Amino acid sequence: MPQINIQIHDHDLLVEMIDNSSSEALIKRLKQSDIVLEMKEFANMEKFGVLDEKYPQNDEWVTTLCRDVILSEGYLLVIYYAPNTWNFTKIGKVINVSDEEFKRILGKGNVHARIHLVKE
Repeated sequence: MPQINIQIHDHDLLVEMIDNSSSEALIKRLKQSDIVLEMKEFANMEKFGVLDEKYPQNDEWVTTLCRDVILSEGYLLVIYYAPNTWNFTKIGKVINVSDEEFKRILGKGNVHARIHLVKE
């Protein structure tokens, strides 16, 4: 499964993707072009952005961990920095930074993110 990169504040967050139809559809979309999102702060636990289309859902009752990348409602890309339990589709995990560094990179408030495929 290809990896994606989420760039925030000139930091590259490498995401190891989970093998499911949601991840496959997002990767297919990223082969066309990058996705740019304004990601809003929510509830002191996540940043979320509205995607340009709806993707297949593979929802499961899960508790998120710091650095989880989630698809919510089929059209919201969510990156978690604190736990939350809900019916979500896991699509990946940021693997190249620690939890503390991840929280520092995200900072407070909204962020601008550019998402692209990692060249193999």
